[in-house]
Amino acid sequence: MISSINASVHGVVVVDKPGGMTSAKVVALVKRGLGIKKIGHTGTLDPMATGVLPLCVGEGTKIAGYLLSADKHYSGEFTLGVQTNTLDREGKVIAEDLTRAAAIGEQDVLDAMVKLTGELEQIPPMFSAIHQNGCRLHTLARQGQEVVREPRSIVVHEFALLSFAEGKGTFAVSASKGTYVRSLVDDLGKALGCGAHLSKLRRTRAGRFTLDEALPLDTLLAMESMPVLDPAEAISHLPLIEVPSELVRDIADGKRLAWQLVSEGAPPEEPFGLLLPGGKALLAIACTEEERLRYRRVFNYGLTAELRSSNVPAEIV
Repeated sequence: MISSINASVHGVVVVDKPGGMTSAKVVALVKRGLGIKKIGHTGTLDPMATGVLPLCVGEGTKIAGYLLSADKHYSGEFTLGVQTNTLDREGKVIAEDLTRAAAIGEQDVLDAMVKLTGELEQIPPMFSAIHQNGCRLHTLARQGQEVVREPRSIVVHEFALLSFAEGKGTFAVSASKGTYVRSLVDDLGKALGCGAHLSKLRRTRAGRFTLDEALPLDTLLAMESMPVLDPAEAISHLPLIEVPSELVRDIADGKRLAWQLVSEGAPPEEPFGLLLPGGKALLAIACTEEERLRYRRVFNYGLTAELRSSNVPAEIV
């Protein structure tokens, strides 16, 4: 469901992020272009990287946590024989072994990639936005500090070599949230004994959002009205249930209703979305606790005073 975006519309805008710009800068530009107060992205892309960057706007910011946990897909390029302090092409060269890199063959790379697939423990890079002891790691890194980082559990579903020649390879990655592709490439270089860095990266998919529905930033900002995916459609990977019209006001007010009032049978896998009658808009994200609804998020975009004072759903604008 796509609608023209304005100050009263809420959901997800999918940007094809350009290179050479931080995700925060993209957010600021779109925020200014939309003329809204609430906006945020659902997973940072490094300045060098391009591709799918979903932005949650208005009440859509309440679903951000349900999009952050999704798997991500990338295409990219690595360069063997050169290591940098940021693990990508924008960093300072800290080590070179071009002789060893020249001796690496395609099968060597394939064998190393197999060992970097599956459930892994990954140490986050120093140049990252992770907070540690009240400070972002990249701030410490720019001060010349390096601190011990706890490894994080990740899952690399696919790490596929697409081409390889003269120490450069193109690849495709599908991985769980929290995976740093820079670190994956750095680990590849270490496994091959010559070092490596990430030289190109493009995010091709973030959860349900793909490049096919992403608009270049310049195009998006030049549009008279911007396309926005409503929250109900954005979380369509969750179970969705239409609620009876007589319950809309109670749910909007956060009342702990018995599950049986909402639907027959056992509750679906949690969490699940509750929709206004007709499935027009998302009313709440909920789970059950002792056979009663417990609301994780309640949405107020179309829940006007008229709706709250009656049992007739208001039109969602």
